[in-house]
Order: sequence, then structure tokens, then C-alpha cells
Amino acid sequence: MKTWAYRSQVFFLTHKFRLHLELQGEPGAVVQDRTIYEDAEIFARNLYRQHHIDARDFKVYWQLYQSISATLRPPDLMIYLRCPVRTLRKRIKLRGRAMEKGIPVVYLRKLNRLYEDWFKRYDLSPVLVLESDQLDWMTDLVDRVDLFRKIERYLD
Repeated sequence: MKTWAYRSQVFFLTHKFRLHLELQGEPGAVVQDRTIYEDAEIFARNLYRQHHIDARDFKVYWQLYQSISATLRPPDLMIYLRCPVRTLRKRIKLRGRAMEKGIPVVYLRKLNRLYEDWFKRYDLSPVLVLESDQLDWMTDLVDRVDLFRKIERYLD
């Protein structure tokens, strides 16, 4: 993990930067699952806190992230799908992906805490917080329509 954490995060930062630039040129609304902001604010920060990225490398990474993010047009809307760890674990189990079976609960809690902390500070655009443990927009048409209506209010 220590060998690849920094390199992987720089790769993801570069990839998300290119993707963000491409999406800025698209006409109309665009939905992006994970943003460049989350990669840095949540996942890279978590790897640093777990000592998988050392302080010197994280400082370089953070300066690069700040320089890149300063050049980007911020999202029109950031949607936070808040979900308790208990529900996350159920969904991971339902997906049945072998590589996800061993994700420790402690890891999920740390990520959730980082998300909560980050959204308290996030100010680049409006934030729509959805308590996603009570929603099933994948199979429930009513939940899906309700979700679209909430999002459209911010984009009109």
C-alpha cells in the first residue's frame, strides 16, 4: 500500500483533471460520480492519515491539487449521498464484488467522517444532501422521480 498509494493518487488526480476539463466543454447538464475534489479531500487525505503517503509526498500532492482545482470551473451542484455505514455494508454485500468483501468497517467509518468534515467546509457550489439509506432510485420509480425533481430545482 505504501509503495502505490502516492503514485495511485497522482494518477487519479491526473485522470480526474482531464475528465473535468472534458466535461467543462460538454453542453447541458453533466453528472459525474466521483469528483477530483473527493479524490483529494477524502481518499488521498485518508491514505495520508493512515501513513500510506508520507508528509513530504502529501504536501507535494496537495499543492498540485490546489493548483489544479483553482483552474477548474466548479460544479453547478454537488450532491452528497449520505449513507450510514450499516447501509453501506448491506449494499456492498448485495453487489457481491469479491474485492469489496474484506473492506473493514473502520475504513468505511473513516471515509464517512472525512466526507462529513469535507461537506461542512465545501463552498464551491450549492450542496444537495440526500439521506440515501432511505432511497432506492435504482428500482423505485417514485424515489427516482423525486430525486430528479430535487436536482432540477438547483439547475433551473
